[in-house]
Amino acid sequence: MSKIRKKFSRFYSTYVEKIYRFVYLKVSSQEIAEDLTSRVFTQSWNKFRIGQDIKNPRAYIYQIARNEVVNYYRQKSKFRTVSVESVEIIDPQPGIEEKNQLGSDIEEVRKAISCLNDDYQNVVIWRYLDNLPIKEIAGIMERPEGTVRVMLHRALNKVREKLEVE
Repeated sequence: MSKIRKKFSRFYSTYVEKIYRFVYLKVSSQEIAEDLTSRVFTQSWNKFRIGQDIKNPRAYIYQIARNEVVNYYRQKSKFRTVSVESVEIIDPQPGIEEKNQLGSDIEEVRKAISCLNDDYQNVVIWRYLDNLPIKEIAGIMERPEGTVRVMLHRALNKVREKLEVE
């Protein structure tokens, strides 16, 4: 296997699950998420194949994924928000009462996050589900780090407000 194929194979293995999860959260359909994830990696393979230097692979792949989601909605001529109902948080050994309370809490958080605009949802997903640093999120969104911090702060405040009302 050539060096480029090995490099791409490592790149793919590192990011495929994260990109699929991100896309799935945005489109709420397994089939569409699989298709868009495939497109993301096809585009990135084309860059690898021609030997284009990628300085920040994570920011690069998330930017492609974000663009694919946007293009998908443009083609459908409609706008949808992230369906956070598909996020599953698993606690390895909760008790029955804890499990019921946790499920209720998670549902409330999902509803609160779904009320955020698209950019705020992206920031929350990337920061808290994918554990991306602010610097990388800023690179993906092509915005200053300070702007991303403010967006994250505002998003969390909106979620808190929504949770307090309910």
